[in-house]
Amino acid sequence: MTDRRLSSDVASRGGAAASAAPFGAYAPSGLVSTVLNLTRKLPDSWLGKRASFALRRLAVMQLKGQPVDTTALGARMRLFPYNNVCEKRILFTPQYFDEEERSFLRSRMVDGFHFVDIGANIGGYSLFVAGVAGRDARVLAIEPQPDIFQRLTYNISLNPFGTIKAIACAVADKDGELTMFVDPNNRGESSVKIVTDGQGAGNIRVPAKKLATLLQEEKFKRIDAIKLDVEGAEDLILETFFKDAPKSLWPKLLLIERGGSRWSIDVPVLLVKQGYALVRTTKNNQIYERSS
Repeated sequence: MTDRRLSSDVASRGGAAASAAPFGAYAPSGLVSTVLNLTRKLPDSWLGKRASFALRRLAVMQLKGQPVDTTALGARMRLFPYNNVCEKRILFTPQYFDEEERSFLRSRMVDGFHFVDIGANIGGYSLFVAGVAGRDARVLAIEPQPDIFQRLTYNISLNPFGTIKAIACAVADKDGELTMFVDPNNRGESSVKIVTDGQGAGNIRVPAKKLATLLQEEKFKRIDAIKLDVEGAEDLILETFFKDAPKSLWPKLLLIERGGSRWSIDVPVLLVKQGYALVRTTKNNQIYERSS
């Protein structure tokens, strides 16, 4: 059994039980501890990444569905490295986890940094920003999948930041409720757009709100940065947001996943029209900055 094909049911059931155990109950030991010590030192190269994939497969088989309590990206987390690539990356190779994006965000952080994490998953970006930006920061972590949201809130509770608020909903082009299509092999690929037709794929109904609605309900006066990772639904969110939101809520920075083939509009053109310039392109994302 490989790490990709471990049952999502195991991780889901384990998540509910594991949330009751104190942090440290699932500390890595034996082979898993050895693998973590190795993979977290590997260089960011083709060979390093190939080695990390092979080593993590051994460790995941050894774990047999159990989570791992660890520290990564400056925060304590309980991670389930099975049907969620995000958790695998953060657990075994946090040095690879969007390093360029995180470095850019760090360079733009100021006192009172306001950050919105759309598609927060288990909190990698939110926890990183909260740890770096300090006690005057404000972080909004938005995640619609109920079991992933449970992991997110548990990870937030493990840390003393006190600056993160988690909201369980999808961000969309209308308020109400919608269908979310769940990728059983990688929960981070789930989306309000159909992203998989693989065996075992399913869907769930989740509450949804427009981004402008959320920001106004949370009484934000300004936004320094938004990370938008919603598996091809970025176009729906942004087109509606720029129509609805006052310019005072338009973020200075937009970090969006590259999803051009799934967009129904040309998102880069939309952003340029609103005064944004592309300042960085990475393997998975693009970073836009708006001039004042």
